[in-house]
Amino acid sequence: MNDKLLRRMVARAEVIKALSHPSRVLIADSLSDGELCVGELTRRVGADTSTVSKHLTIMKQAGLLQTDKRGLNIYYRLACPCLGDFFRCVDSISETRRRAA
Repeated sequence: MNDKLLRRMVARAEVIKALSHPSRVLIADSLSDGELCVGELTRRVGADTSTVSKHLTIMKQAGLLQTDKRGLNIYYRLACPCLGDFFRCVDSISETRRRAA
């Protein structure tokens, strides 16, 4: 594998790794409908603010999220709206596996 291809595969793995927790998948899915503040994401995830903030940091570092600070609130949105397409593909795979079992 050449260096360029290796860098691309590592970058892909970093993005996928950032989605490798159910709470982070829920966050991304919630943001598919539009931006949300940390408080709303915390309620949806059902975890404490510190835990949700750690998840958001991981996702932001991977390039999945963008932020906008308004007053005391920080709003998060998907950096790549096509993530919803990825989730639909994953759902299709899951459904196929379920039917085959």
